[in-house]
Parts: sequence; C-alpha cells; structure tokens
Amino acid sequence: MSNAAPLFQPFSFKGLKLANRIVMAPMTRSFSPGGVPTPAVTEYYRKRAAAAVGLIVSEGTVVQRPSAANDPDVPHFWGDAALGAWQDVINAVHQAGGVMAPQLWHVGAARNPRTTWTAPPPVDSPSGLSRPGKTFGEPMTDEAIADTIAAFAKAAGAAKRLGFDTIELHGAHGYLIDQFFWEGTNARTDKYGGDLVARGRFAAEILKAVRTEVGPDYPVIIRLSQWKQQDYAARIAQTPDEMAAWLQPLADAGADIFHCSQRRFWEPEFEGSDLNFAGWTKKLTGRPTITVGSVGLSGEFIAAFGGESSKPASLDELLRRFDRGDFDLVAVGRALISDPDWAVKVRDGREAELSNFSPAALGTLV
Repeated sequence: MSNAAPLFQPFSFKGLKLANRIVMAPMTRSFSPGGVPTPAVTEYYRKRAAAAVGLIVSEGTVVQRPSAANDPDVPHFWGDAALGAWQDVINAVHQAGGVMAPQLWHVGAARNPRTTWTAPPPVDSPSGLSRPGKTFGEPMTDEAIADTIAAFAKAAGAAKRLGFDTIELHGAHGYLIDQFFWEGTNARTDKYGGDLVARGRFAAEILKAVRTEVGPDYPVIIRLSQWKQQDYAARIAQTPDEMAAWLQPLADAGADIFHCSQRRFWEPEFEGSDLNFAGWTKKLTGRPTITVGSVGLSGEFIAAFGGESSKPASLDELLRRFDRGDFDLVAVGRALISDPDWAVKVRDGREAELSNFSPAALGTLV
C-alpha cells in the first residue's frame, strides 16, 4: 500500500475543522427500535471517533413526516426520545475527539425489500412513482412539499442545538430528494418538474430553509448520486453542462460540500476525462467534495447485500486522484463497519492487519 499520509492532513472549511480527510460514510444499520438510538449505537460511533476517523456521517436518520422511514428500526431525528439519544451520541463522539454530522433523510416512495413493515400514509413522492412506470401513492401536494421542507429545516436546527458539527442532506440513491431530481420519477408540470433546474427546486428550497435555520456559517453537506437503487444505470446529467445546471443552483442555495456517491470511485463520469463524479463536481462548482465508492475493499457495497464478501484493496488509485486535487475528503463504508480501527491501521501502515468484509457484519454493531 502506498504511503497514505496525504489522507491524514487537516481539513478546514467554514466552521468545519477535521483532523484528517477520512469520512465514515452513512450506512443504514437498523439498530434503533422505534426510531430511538440505543447505547450500542452510541458506542458504535464513539469507537470510530476514537480511532482517527476525521468526520463521522451518521446512518440515515429520518425527518418528521409520516412515511419518511421504510424500516421501523432506522433512527428518527425528531421527538424527545430520539433527540435525547442523539445527544448521547454526539457527546460521546466529542469526548472521543471526533466530529460528526447526522444524515437527514426521507425515503420517499423507495420501498425496502428486507422488511414487510410499512409506514403510515401518505407516501411522499413527486409524482406517485416508486420507479419509472411504477405507481405508488399520489403526487405530493403543495402543502406536503412545504411541510417536508420545514421538517428538514427543523431537523437541521435540532442538530445544531445538540452540538453536531455539520449536517448532511440525503439527496441520493433514489430517495425522496433524488426522486425530484430524476426525470424517471418526477413527471410534475408545476414549478417542481420539468428541466434540471426545476427538478432541483425542491432540494434548493430545502437547502435555503436549512440555511435560514442554521445560519450562514454552519457547514451543510448534500449527498448526491447519478445512480439509483431502482436503476443503477440512471443518470441525472449526461454532460458536464447538464451537471453544472443541476449542481450550481444547489451551491447557490446553501450547499457547502458535495458528497458524490458512486458505486466505484475510480469510474469516470464522462467520456474524454478520467475525472470521477466528485472530481467533476469540484471542477464545476468550486466547492469541496467527498468521494466514495468501494474505497479500500474489493467488490462494491450493493453486492454486499447479496452476500458478497470483500478483501482489502489498494489505495494507490485513490491517492493518485487525491494528490491531483480531484476531491478533498474520502468516505469509507464497509471497511469501517467491519473494523472501527481501519483509519488508524491505514495511517500507521499496518496493511497486514486490515480486515476482510463479510456481509455478516451488517447484522451486528462492532
């Protein structure tokens, strides 16, 4: 493994000050019965904070809408019980020297094949579609849209009051915000549907509401993806110009950092350049970016849900792109599920001690 020292340089942007460039990627764990994180969840995050992870982004934690969750054991970011538990989490993370963001989430019409549980209605989605051509509920009313925007802002305000260092909005992977971005699930003819800018208006209004709630200096991250869980080949932007039309209004609305999700970080975004999604986003917006996607492990994370194990993989290509300035931060998912000490081992050159990833790790909190 190449010398990973560049990944352990400090990073600072707005009020966000990180000891290094390693980010724990948000990963659904489903260990919060009734939406309330348990002491085991607190310890799970504390361990990573104590082991040289620069920024922890929580698993998706849902805002206050009836159908925001599609699993009864994903955490809420509203209500006294859940927020009290998140207070314990951030206190423990800070005591361990860590920095943390909750990821604020609404699943929209995306269903969960791993549970038969269903959320109370109404289902929120731009056009009553769970995927192209698949009806699931009714289009959101203007009132539902306004209430959802307010719910994201309220959750962001709660995060700041609890002492979280930043927040991340989940705008990727075919969930609610992404359903507005995606032409395949957004067939609206009002101001929230149409071209890329119009389809991005819902996200932009959330960002503006969040910014009003948290103030100008509090860092706000948004996670985006081209691919969808409903269609891995889906694309929001086919060209750099289309990507600029998609992303620049989000930057203008208050997004400070873009978390650019790919299934494999090394795959180029457009023909004629080897820049990945994070590289293009930084080039087009000038904002800091986080790259993610099969960092440090063979295989890729979707396959893990199908039972695929992975082995430690070289960081050489990641470091080449980082040294070139393509992105600022690097998110790591499965490797940190299996091994809370992954970052320390990489920092100290202890590659022989890196762990394999087994899908069985998804069933435990190590």
